[in-house]
Amino acid sequence: MASIKDIAEICGVSVATVSKALNDKDDISEKTKAHIKEVAKQMSYFPQYYARAIRMNKSFNLGVLFVDEAMSGLTHDYFAHILNSFKNTAEKRGYDITFINSNKGNKQHKTFLEHCRYRGLDGVVIACIDFYNPEVVSLINSDIPTVSIDMHFNNHLCVISDNDTGMRELVEYIISMGHKRIAYIHGDLSDVSKHRISVLKKTLKEHEIRLRSGHLIKSEYRNPEMAAAFTKELMTGKAKPTCIIYPDDYSAIGGITALNEMGLSVPEDVSVAGFDDIFISSQLKPRLTTVHQDMEAIGNCAAEKLIDLIEGKLKGNITPEFIPTSLVKGESVIECKQ
Repeated sequence: MASIKDIAEICGVSVATVSKALNDKDDISEKTKAHIKEVAKQMSYFPQYYARAIRMNKSFNLGVLFVDEAMSGLTHDYFAHILNSFKNTAEKRGYDITFINSNKGNKQHKTFLEHCRYRGLDGVVIACIDFYNPEVVSLINSDIPTVSIDMHFNNHLCVISDNDTGMRELVEYIISMGHKRIAYIHGDLSDVSKHRISVLKKTLKEHEIRLRSGHLIKSEYRNPEMAAAFTKELMTGKAKPTCIIYPDDYSAIGGITALNEMGLSVPEDVSVAGFDDIFISSQLKPRLTTVHQDMEAIGNCAAEKLIDLIEGKLKGNITPEFIPTSLVKGESVIECKQ
């Protein structure tokens, strides 16, 4: 196996320079650093992991706390893409990832914090979980660096999709198409849901449009069956909506299925909109109107910020990182003439 000395000889530099390049030190040029890393890669050089970890008092291991109540695991359309991006970015910066659980039901039950300490994790990304769970709060308030996704804790690192702007652009677009009877089947009352509901109400009020009784319904994220049931309830009521907004695209598919079962056509009889812009949304006929969330950018940003925090590169107050969203104008929302 190639050694640092071998790489130094080929690159025509000192062993110390090779070491600095492989450890991303700032006192050599980026050009030299890139050249040394490329030669090391070609020679299949791998650093002595444990020696590096002991020397730097780090494990180079990041935890992933991901507890999906729907038990969809890494098939979760939204968070799976985020976590994949997080993993790729972390690995590029020399870190591995470990999934965390609390071993509930086990006689040797460990809390999330205890699990992190047991694994010697340098930091943790927290996503898709009950952020008010005492175990989660204890972890966030510990000395272990954390980054939360879609949830903001004061003076703690977080990466958030710009739900406010995304929801406003979606509602403004629906209103511009002449819709006044707009219903929103929203997800669990998380921080994200509260923001979206607030923006919906504020935008309707600005346009002097009344949110009708029964047109704001609490459902669950990624639950097409529940979304379908509430859709049928809406469309059999007295004041039927002309447009229904769903908490995510997966739920929107459940709603569309229910409408078809009722003999109703999208968008001729009722317009439909989702949120997320997962791949299947682009394959629907008609193409779903939705809000694109940049899942790759969220995961990348979370990894970069967490590692920068661990390595002491973040200075000053820690503020939320908002990732821009964009409106996707599909064919599932058309002009309302009612």
